[in-house]
Order: sequence, then C-alpha cells, then structure tokens
Amino acid sequence: MPAAARVEYVAPWWVVWLHRVPHLGLRLQWVNSTFSPRDENYQESLLFPGLVAAVCLGLNLVFLLAYLVCACCRRQTKRHKSCCVIWSAVVAGLVCCAAVGVGFYGNSEANDGVYQLIYSLDNANHTFSGIDALVSGTTQKMEMDLEQHLARLSEIFAARGDYLQTLKFMKQMAGNIVVQLSGVPVWTKVTAELTWLSDQTGYVEYYRWLSYLLLFVLDLLVCLIACLGLAKRSRCLLAFVLCCGLLALILSWTSLAVDTAAAVGTSDFCVAPDTFILNITEGQLSTEVTRYYLYCSQSVSSPFQQALTVFQRSLTTMQTQVAELLQFAVPVFPMAENDLLSIQLLLNSSESSLHQLTALLDCRGLHKDYLDALAGVCYDGIEGLLYLGLFSLLAVLAFSTAIRAGPVAWKHVTAGGAPCGGRDRDYDDMDDDDPFNPQARRIAAHFPSRGQLHSYCSYSSGLGSQTSLQPPAQAVSNAPVSEYMNQAALFGGNPRYENTPLIGRGSPPPTYSPSMRATYLSVADEHLRYYGNEFPA
Repeated sequence: MPAAARVEYVAPWWVVWLHRVPHLGLRLQWVNSTFSPRDENYQESLLFPGLVAAVCLGLNLVFLLAYLVCACCRRQTKRHKSCCVIWSAVVAGLVCCAAVGVGFYGNSEANDGVYQLIYSLDNANHTFSGIDALVSGTTQKMEMDLEQHLARLSEIFAARGDYLQTLKFMKQMAGNIVVQLSGVPVWTKVTAELTWLSDQTGYVEYYRWLSYLLLFVLDLLVCLIACLGLAKRSRCLLAFVLCCGLLALILSWTSLAVDTAAAVGTSDFCVAPDTFILNITEGQLSTEVTRYYLYCSQSVSSPFQQALTVFQRSLTTMQTQVAELLQFAVPVFPMAENDLLSIQLLLNSSESSLHQLTALLDCRGLHKDYLDALAGVCYDGIEGLLYLGLFSLLAVLAFSTAIRAGPVAWKHVTAGGAPCGGRDRDYDDMDDDDPFNPQARRIAAHFPSRGQLHSYCSYSSGLGSQTSLQPPAQAVSNAPVSEYMNQAALFGGNPRYENTPLIGRGSPPPTYSPSMRATYLSVADEHLRYYGNEFPA
C-alpha cells in the first residue's frame, strides 16, 4: 500500500470542541480531561452533564407550573383562546416532527458508527486468531511431526555418517524456526478482551437503538393523540396527552444527559486514541509492537522482520537438504523415501504458513481496521450523538409548548360542553333561543320562568286544512309532549305520532317540503299572536 494512499486519522472539529468542554466533578473541582475511564474523578466529570440536565429539568418544570397557575387564573376571550390553542398545537406538532426526523437520522448514524466499530473489532480478532493458529500449527509441525520423521530416518541412515549429519543439521534448522516463532506475541488474551468488548458493545447498542426508536414512537403518538383530542374536543384525550407529554419531557431531558455524557467521554478518547491504547497495552504487548500497528509508518521496520527472515532461510535450507537426500540417498535406502516425501510435504506446508503469517503480521491490515474503528466511533458515532442531543432539545421545546397550552386548551374544550366528547358540543355556536338547539332543555331547566315551548305540529286534521289547526292549551308542566307531528294528517293518510318532541331529543331539524313549511310558519305566527303577552319580544 503506497504511503500517498494511506489514510491517517485526524480528529474532527466537533471532537476537539467537545473535548474542550469543562470537566467538573460533583464537588465542582476541575478534572483532567484525559480519557481515563477507571479514574473515579473522571467518572464524576462525566456525571456532571447529567446533573446539569437534572437541574434544567427542575427549572423547566417549575417554569411550566408557574405558567399553568397564572394561565388558570387569567381570563381570556373565546376567540383568543381558540387562536392560542391552534397556533400552539401547530408549533408543537411541527417542532415534534422535526425533532423525530433529526432523531431518526442521529440514531441511524450512531448505529452505523457502532457497528462499524464492531466489524473492525471482529476483523482484528480474526487476524489475531489467525496469527496464533499459524504459529501454534507451525511450531507443532517442527517439534513433533518433523521430529518423528527425523528419528526414523536416523535409524535408516545409521550406517551413513554424512546423512546423519544432514539430519542433525535439519533438526537444528527446525529448532531455529521454533525459537523465532516464540518471539511472535501470543494474542489469546487480547482476542478474548476484544471479543468481550465487541459482544458488550453490540448488546448495549441494540437496546440503545431500540430505546430511542420507542421514544420516537411515543413522541409521534403524543402528537397524534393531541391533534385527535383537539379535533374531538375531548377532555379525556387532552388529560392523557398532558400526562404523556410530561413523561416525554422527562425522558427527553434524560436522553440529553446521557447523550452529552457519552459524547464528551468519547471525544476525550478520540482526541488522543493512540495514547490510551499504549497505556492499556503496556503490560501485555511491547511498546514497539503497539506503535508498529498504531502508526504503520514505512520509516519504521517491522519488529517481526528478523524472525520471518530466519524462518524463510531455515525452510529454504531444509528443503535443499531434503531434495539432496531424495536424489542421492533414496537409491541406496529405498525405505527412506516415504519419510523424506513427508518431510518435503511438511516443509511446503510450512512455507505456505510462512506467507500467510507474513501477510497477517503486516501492519497495513490491522492499521486499516484501527482507522475504520476510529472513523466509526469518532465520526459517525459522535455525530449521531450530537443529532440525538438536538432531538432532545427540540422535543423539550415541543412538549413544553404543548404543556404550556394545556390550560387554554382545557378551557376551550370545557366551553364545548361534554367532558369526554358529548353530542351537544356540536351545537355550541347556535343561539340559545333556537328551538332546534338541544341545549334548550337545559336552559329551560335553569330558567323555569321562560316556560316550555309547545309543539306546533302535532294536530289531528285531515287533508292539510288549516281551519282545523287550533293552538294547544297553555301548560306550565315541563313534561315532554306525547306527539310531535302528524305528517300524514296534514298531507293525507293515516295519522303518525312520534314519542319524543324534536326540541328535546337533541337531533338536527328535519327537511320540510315547501307546503309543509308554509303551514308551519302560518301556525307559528298564530301561536305567537296568541302568546304575545307571555313571551314578549
């Protein structure tokens, strides 16, 4: 990989900005911003943003409570209340939708960054496991399999001292290979730690992503139910919305605290990740090996170069010796052919393992995984956390606006009549003196002096003759009229009576034909002249 094409890690500007955020302990003392998760003082400095968010939540609730008390004691006109509710609902809904959109994007970015980290950790684990497998497999071949073949050949070549010297030299070369491979670090402990880190990260990330998804759904449901409650003028839905809005407000402040602490802590790591990795691997790996993989500079030679070179030369020497024995010793000792061919096959397999080991020990593969992990955490991950923090702020603004408009909406809905959505609220804008208003019965009950209007259309006449239409006798009882209108008697046919008067049953006025309307108006005029003194205009 050419040096010009190599991509180096550079901390983004938001990482530097978050790293400069003051780190204060719970006792308000300054704490070093160097990433050290095992330090108690540093842990307290990450809890400080949560404490600030809790204080802001308390102030927000106190402000909303003071506003609600003032709003409940203040009188407003119906028109002003209606406009305030509408505009508050529009603003809260738009801000909530914008917050959920930003939150979805931030949640996706954070999830992509975390899974890029997990993918890089898995690749690094695969590399380390491959190195350990190749080293252990080659060592076993040289110490056990090759030793068995050399022991049998020593028995066969017992009469030839030159051949025994060759076998002794091959055994010495195999020992050199084992010694050089013993200098390669054993990555078993590192692999176990990376596997644990990958599993825990995936576990936490799944529930983090799911929690935010449920929070987005809750916010959208609150907005939807709020619109439905205002449309139906239901106090039950409005009370449910206020309770859910308060819960969403508390959850938004909580998520803001968690996002801020996670973003600040991750930024402290991303400012100087090499220093942190050098510190935690100090007792497990040599500094030379760690720096080789962290920086992967062409100016620095590989710490495994000498071991691999000796490995290659030893294999070449052994292959040369085996080829000479196959050429000169097998014609004299035919029984040695199988062992020599097995040794040759073993050496060829070891050479293949050497090439694979050289590729795995090269810094470019692990350094690429390292850069990919940093890009996932420090770019996508922190960027997603910042967008989630913006979502929390917008959600706080939206639900604060919705709760602030709660008393006004409650008064507006209460003026509509039914507590949880009755039928009479559809007639609130009608005149109280309208005979078809279903509230006339309640008005008559509160003002008994006005009496009860009698039905004008319940008569026993034939063929629509107006001469038989007589006004009913005056009554002071509030009992409902037993028969309301005899349409068949007015327009021919058998008489038909209704049990409930039109005025008291809470239904809209019927549709009249032109002749029936003329008859109704004439009777109404006569009735008003008859009761003109009792019901002055």
